[in-house]
Amino acid sequence: MKKTIFLVGARAAGKTTMGKMLANKLSFSFIDTDCHLLETTQRTVAEIVEKEGWEGFRARESQVLIDTAKPNRVIATGGGMVLAEQNRQFMKQNGIVIFLSAPAATLAARLMKDPNVAQRPSLTGLSISDEMEKVLAERLPLYHDAAHHIVDVDQDENIILNQMIEKLQSH
Repeated sequence: MKKTIFLVGARAAGKTTMGKMLANKLSFSFIDTDCHLLETTQRTVAEIVEKEGWEGFRARESQVLIDTAKPNRVIATGGGMVLAEQNRQFMKQNGIVIFLSAPAATLAARLMKDPNVAQRPSLTGLSISDEMEKVLAERLPLYHDAAHHIVDVDQDENIILNQMIEKLQSH
């Protein structure tokens, strides 16, 4: 299987954690688009948004998606990568897209444990749990539109990993 695998989902869905585990299991390379942006611009998501606005950040994010899409690679995308129609189409046409799905309450609980505000700035100014409810409600149809496969991440990491492998084998 020489494919690019894209992981999509809300912040704190486990895209980076599960992406590294999946890449390791498949002997693929791994890239987190937000980390790649940090390394190449020397600025956090919050700093880019502050200087260029969300529009500027989203444009950079879309370019990183194209630049990093290579065979035998697992790519953990930023939570908002699916907002642009061209990004959803690009991922579907250039790889296998797995949506890591979790209820808003699970995501909020994970975020409260590790807010990492520099890389995960607030999108709405609401409390973490209210923001997760709102953002997830808005983006759910976009995650579904982008995904070839959906995996529930409200369970043990090894079960999630095995489910991702099964879905990739059946693809």
